[in-house]
Amino acid sequence: MVASGRSAYLARRGQDYGIHTNGTLKRPNEIKVDMLKVRQRKRDIVDSFRQGSENRTKDAGVDIVIGEAKFVDERTIEVKMGDGSEKRVMGEKIFINTGARPVPPKLKGLENIDPTKVLDSTSVQELDVVPAHLVVIGGGYVGVEFAQLFRRLGAKVTILQRGEQLLQREDKEVADALLEILKEDGLTINLYSSASSISTSSTGSFDLNVQTEDGEKAINGTHILFAAGRIPNTDALNLPAAGITTNARGYIVSNDFLETSAKNIYVLGDVKGPPAFTHVSYDDFRVIKANVLNSSGTSTKLSIKDRLVPYVVYTDPQLGHIGLHEHEARAKYPERKIKTAKMPMSYVARALETDESRGMMKAVVDGESGQILGFTCLGIEGGEIMSIVQMAMIGNVSYEKLRDAVWAHPALAESLNNIWGFLE
Repeated sequence: MVASGRSAYLARRGQDYGIHTNGTLKRPNEIKVDMLKVRQRKRDIVDSFRQGSENRTKDAGVDIVIGEAKFVDERTIEVKMGDGSEKRVMGEKIFINTGARPVPPKLKGLENIDPTKVLDSTSVQELDVVPAHLVVIGGGYVGVEFAQLFRRLGAKVTILQRGEQLLQREDKEVADALLEILKEDGLTINLYSSASSISTSSTGSFDLNVQTEDGEKAINGTHILFAAGRIPNTDALNLPAAGITTNARGYIVSNDFLETSAKNIYVLGDVKGPPAFTHVSYDDFRVIKANVLNSSGTSTKLSIKDRLVPYVVYTDPQLGHIGLHEHEARAKYPERKIKTAKMPMSYVARALETDESRGMMKAVVDGESGQILGFTCLGIEGGEIMSIVQMAMIGNVSYEKLRDAVWAHPALAESLNNIWGFLE
């Protein structure tokens, strides 16, 4: 869907590149979005991935039982099947990877709103129309991705964020740069703001009462997206029957080897708590497989401790990050000489040539050893640029080696020659 949104964005910008399609001379910003096609394209891709995974699993000789599972004891799972029958499955080792789901929305008056207009990160992807005005509650990673997407598809979009910046984990200058990009795309963003109540209006839309730093105001909208948090899928598992411990938020507690409090029961993915990324779940499997099967060929067990976990926020441009943010590095290593380098994407030749020069890069290094501690790229293909730095960090390659490398011109990687000149 993000790709569809970018296509709409580029279609509107065709004239910036000297491209005119029928009608653009008279109506340069008018395009038609077929949400049914956008949705079907998304469904087809997801179904293809899912079917491929299912086929590979079956080909490996794994029996797939579909239903709602819960523990009977530490070795027995009871599954309620779709037809209402029950099936018990026993195993010497059990692996839990049930994921997480959006936090159910809570807002005074919400029960009076058309439920088809109340959305979460799952249901928003099933819309068959572009909302007239989408109000997004939460300015985190999920919120900004969907907010920009639907703005590009043609919706009016407003984001409400409680804090002083979007993406609370990011360094402020990066969050501020993304804020300006989203504003340039036409989004309305209210910081220090929270919804207090909602009511229906005479037009079939709703009025959202919002507390801001300047007092209370009302926002009229047609759809509301709650994008502020997820909860683990543990409530129906009957975990106490197996002796499995959870924390106060319901996430399964595990050690650095992904072992739970119950012997021979392991946990993977979002259900054990953040960071909640698909690629973390993939790597959890690698760790567990090596330890359970001893496929690493050593007596030392693999651990998730101190593993380097990247992430990408799929706004456009992307925000890719690896390692420590500046505030984290200074807090973790007060004795080290921390230096940072910041460079606007407008200094990157490839970004200029593609007319996608919004954003910035930021690196955090040890000024004495040259070790790269963290890197962020908010820019065109920011996730790919970040991945180059990630490989350098994995290999303990210093920033000087990247600075002195010969990168192809005018590839985006060439920026890794130049950013280090801004270290301070």
